[in-house]
Amino acid sequence: MPLTEPVAGTPDVVADLETLERASRRISAGSGPIAVDTERASGYRYSQRAYLVQVKREGAGTFLIDPIAVDNRVDPLVEALGSDEWVLHAASQDLPCLSELDLRPAKLFDTELAGRLAGFERVALGTLVELLLGYHLEKGHGAADWSRRPLPVDWLNYAALDVELLVPLRDALEAELRAQGKLEWALEEFEALRTAPPAAPRKEPWRRTSGIHSVRTPRGLAAIRALWEARDGLARDRDIAPGRVLPDSAIIQAASANPPDEGSLLQLPVFKGRAQRRQVALWMRALRTAAQLPKSDLPDPSPPTDGPPPPNRWADKDPEAAARLAAARAALGKIAEEHRLPMENLLQPDLLRRTCWTPPADTDVDTVTATLRAGGARTWQTALVAEALSTALRASAG
Repeated sequence: MPLTEPVAGTPDVVADLETLERASRRISAGSGPIAVDTERASGYRYSQRAYLVQVKREGAGTFLIDPIAVDNRVDPLVEALGSDEWVLHAASQDLPCLSELDLRPAKLFDTELAGRLAGFERVALGTLVELLLGYHLEKGHGAADWSRRPLPVDWLNYAALDVELLVPLRDALEAELRAQGKLEWALEEFEALRTAPPAAPRKEPWRRTSGIHSVRTPRGLAAIRALWEARDGLARDRDIAPGRVLPDSAIIQAASANPPDEGSLLQLPVFKGRAQRRQVALWMRALRTAAQLPKSDLPDPSPPTDGPPPPNRWADKDPEAAARLAAARAALGKIAEEHRLPMENLLQPDLLRRTCWTPPADTDVDTVTATLRAGGARTWQTALVAEALSTALRASAG
């Protein structure tokens, strides 16, 4: 059944403190879990702040809250959401920007994660709603510029639909998990997600520039770093997504061409544009800075990492580790298939690689369990994999 708008209609945006206080009182007076979602402006803005917060609760209704309009002062909402369970879809995407508003759940149910654990191959919100509830959601504005004001009515309709069926979906998934004997697993995962600390900043984020593999010299990498840092500073100051200031492809092209002056830089395709002509001095200054660096300050083409090398190099670097990893993947693959779980949800891939690359001195089940727990594995995960992994860690390349 197509669902093109909320059953009760699309509400007006809550855009002032008085209306927010009234909405918060209604939410507090409602009952049951609270559906929560956010809309950001990824790809348009530098920040990952929430430009709209959607809330729906039984007995209260649906609310579209504009945190920008109230200068991010959403204290009444913080109190209203209180200690009740929140239902989100793909919560890891929303929790950081909600936390910036001091909105943190006391209890969490993630419908996307629940879908994965229940064995559904496709876990997009619309897909799960169709499979479990029989409705087809009107979609299409998820990648829009939600910093735009005023927000178009059809966008608001889309945003309201994101929370329209979250609680019924939560209930259907809980029933499915309970029937499969996985509900306790899911609850442990939800709590781990809810209490996870913020991700640590990357040490050298410029190395994630798309296409960087084509530049192999230290001097070329220094040019990429200098351009990336200049772009990042400008994007942050203007709150514009870095890729809209200067695309990665242009950074790689400039670093590879090594233009001697502004005129030569402006001959490169992207730099011919009006926006880049206005910033040509900034880009050229970055390139000259990189060109003048002493060798001791140039970036290492192969920087040391705090983890194992890529698995495709293991056979050459450490055949025994490669044998352990192959055996572990095969064993865990069988367990994942048996329990209808994605491999990455059965055990974090990075933890599996680290354990196989540097196994504990003792590979008995208890020691392997302790190693996995120290690495962040949950109780249900270690109960499923510790014995099989213990055996796999004794595999030999011979």
